[in-house]
Amino acid sequence: MEKTPSYFITKEAPRRVYSMSRRTKLIVVVRDPVTRAVSDYTQTLTKSPGLPSFQNLVFHNSSTGLIDTSWSAVRIGIYAKHLENWLHFFPLSRLLFVSGERLVTDPAGEMGRVQDFLGLKRVVTDKHFYFNQTKGFPCLKKPEGSSRPRCLGKSKGRPHPQIPSEVLLRLRDFYRPFNLKFYQMTGQDFGWD
Repeated sequence: MEKTPSYFITKEAPRRVYSMSRRTKLIVVVRDPVTRAVSDYTQTLTKSPGLPSFQNLVFHNSSTGLIDTSWSAVRIGIYAKHLENWLHFFPLSRLLFVSGERLVTDPAGEMGRVQDFLGLKRVVTDKHFYFNQTKGFPCLKKPEGSSRPRCLGKSKGRPHPQIPSEVLLRLRDFYRPFNLKFYQMTGQDFGWD
């Protein structure tokens, strides 16, 4: 098992994975691309506090409203484009798309889908999760013999900066056709509108 978010968006990755094993099963966690872009920006901002504002980075020119697809925070969320690259090498049946939003609202349900996809017995259930009010998402209950529960680190669940609503609306409009294509390609409606 191997994981990294960059595999899905790296052009050379599908060919390399295919040459390693044609029978590989791939799990891709996706979330609303607008939220994902803001989250990406937030994480970068903690490392580089002098970063320009989100709106300065998201637009080529704010007066024209043209989205800058060269900015990785935007480019990553064009899931349909990345999926096309993978489908040259793997059938859709080898890919499972996990909803990042449903991981928060129904972690056991999404984990059930993962276990089924991998052909595993369903052992991870609702009883393994609790909602952490501080983080704002579910965490794993502590395993027997462990001193404390497992939750994602400090970089997860941090507050996002305020972004003007008109910026988010323009970005949502930009992603809409790509999202619709992604829904058609995967046979799943993630509800990102």
